[in-house]
Amino acid sequence: MKKFIFISPEGATEAPNSSYEVNNMQVIGIVEDVTNEDEALKKLLIENLWIIDAEFNIAEFIVYEIL
Repeated sequence: MKKFIFISPEGATEAPNSSYEVNNMQVIGIVEDVTNEDEALKKLLIENLWIIDAEFNIAEFIVYEIL
């Protein structure tokens, strides 16, 4: 079985010193015990309903297999 991490360029974070602009990505979630990316995305969304409620664009997600 495989493990995947999903990240998103959407959203914003703030540096402790607010005079600096921080451009980074957010970890949306990590999914384990799946066979492929498609299954991982389905499991991620089923187990984390807040992702849709927060209006993340899942087409923007970047996914990596964690070895």
